Amino acid sequence: MASAATAPPPPANLKRIVAASLIGTTIEWYDFFLYGSAAALVFNKLFFPESDPLVGTLLSFLTYAVGFAARPLGALVFGHYGDRLGRKKLLVLSLLLMGGATFAIGLLPTHATVGTAAPVLLTTLRLVQGFALGGEWGGAVLLVSEHGDARRRGFWASWPQTGAPAGQLLATGVLSLLTAVLSDDAFGSWGWRIPFLLSGVLVIVGLWIRLSVDESPVFQQALAQAEARRAAQAADGAAEKMPLVAVLRHHWRDVLVAMGARMAENISYYVITAFILVYATTSAGVSKQTALNAVLIASAVHFAVIPAWGALSDRIGRRPVYLLGAAGVGLWAFPFFSLIDTGTFGNLLLAVTVGLVLHGAMYAPQAAFFSEMFATRVRYSGASIGAQFSSVAAGAPAPLIATALLSEYHSPTPIALYVIAASLLTLVAVGVAKETRHRDLAAVEVSGDGAGDGERAARTADARPV
Repeated sequence: MASAATAPPPPANLKRIVAASLIGTTIEWYDFFLYGSAAALVFNKLFFPESDPLVGTLLSFLTYAVGFAARPLGALVFGHYGDRLGRKKLLVLSLLLMGGATFAIGLLPTHATVGTAAPVLLTTLRLVQGFALGGEWGGAVLLVSEHGDARRRGFWASWPQTGAPAGQLLATGVLSLLTAVLSDDAFGSWGWRIPFLLSGVLVIVGLWIRLSVDESPVFQQALAQAEARRAAQAADGAAEKMPLVAVLRHHWRDVLVAMGARMAENISYYVITAFILVYATTSAGVSKQTALNAVLIASAVHFAVIPAWGALSDRIGRRPVYLLGAAGVGLWAFPFFSLIDTGTFGNLLLAVTVGLVLHGAMYAPQAAFFSEMFATRVRYSGASIGAQFSSVAAGAPAPLIATALLSEYHSPTPIALYVIAASLLTLVAVGVAKETRHRDLAAVEVSGDGAGDGERAARTADARPV
C-alpha cells in the first residue's frame, strides 16, 4: 500500500491542480515566447533601427538571450524560498512578475521616441521575465508531481510541460492573426503592442486559478519533519543547511545530468520555433505569415503528443523516451533545413512538426525525471538549478548562435552540426543517469544534519504499487 503522503488525491482535485499548473505555465510561456517571436519579426526595426537588418536581428536576439541569463538567479531565489515556504506561494509571485513585465513591454516607447533608452528599458523588462520564468518551471511541475501517484507521474507531470507549446501556440496565433489583418506599417506602429497588453488579462485568470489549489502534501509532510529536526538541532546548537548547500553536496551529479539533458532539448526547441522565423524569411524566401502558420500548426501537434510521450515514460521509463528524442532531433537536423529550403508550406510544416514531435519525447518525461532525482526539501532548488542553469548555455544563445552562423557561412550546415553536437551531449548525460520512474517522492529525503548515507539510500527506494 502507498503511504498517505504518496496516495493520489481525488481525481477532481488532481485535475484542478493540473489545470492550475498548465494555465499558469501557458501564460508565462506565452509571455516568454511572445518576446522571442517579436524579436525575430519587429524588435530589430523598433529598437535597433540604425543597424543592418541582420545585425539588428542579432541585437534583438541578444536582448532575447539576456532573459535566459536571469533564469539561474530566479532558480536560486525561487528554489530556496519554494523549498522553505512552499510551491504555491512562489508560483503566484512568479506569475505576477512575468505578467507585469510583459504588460509593461506593451507600453514601452521605441527608439524613435526615446533613442537608446528604449533598448535599455526593453532589456531590463526582459531580465524580469527571465527571473520569473526561472522560478516558475520548477514549482509548476513539482506541484503536480508531488500530488500524483507514482504509476502515472510521467503522464500527469507532462501536462505542465504542455504549457510551453500552448504558450507558443497562443503567442504565435495572436501574432499570426494580427499580421494577417493589419498592414506591415500598422503592425510595426502599434499592432505589436496588443499581444503584450493582453497578458494583463491572462494574468488575472491565472491568479484566480492558482490561488484555488492546495499546497503539495509531500512538501507539507517534509516541512513538518524539517521543523522537528530544526527544533532538535536548535537544542544541540546546530543549524539546518540551506537547500542550495544540500543540493550541491548530495545531488551534484543529478544537477549535472539535468543540465546535460537540457542541452539538446533547449537548443533544438529554440532553433525550431524562434530561429526558423529568421531562416525561413531571409534564406528560404518564405513570408512571415507562412512561417508563423507553420509554427502555429506544429505547436498544436506538439501540445497533443507531450502527454502521450509522458504516458509512455510511465510504461518503459524516463530514459528510453528521453534518449529517443535526443537521437531523433540530431538525426532530423539536416532534413529539417533541406525541407525548409524548398520554400513550400507543406515541407516547412513537415520540418517543424517532426522536429517538435521529437523534441516532445525529451520534454514530456523531463518534469517527472527531474522531480524524481531530488529530495523533497531540496527538490524545488535542485530541479530549478539543473533546468535553468543549462538554459544559459543552451536556450539563451541558440537563436543568436544560429543567426551568427547563418550570417557568417550563408549555409544551414553549421547550424545543423550545432544541433547534432547538442544531441550527442544529451545522449551522454541521460545515458549515464539512473532510471527514476519507480522512485517514491516521499522516500527521497535529505536528513537535516546532512548525513549523506541515509539520503543516498532513500533515493534508491522504489514506489510501492497503489
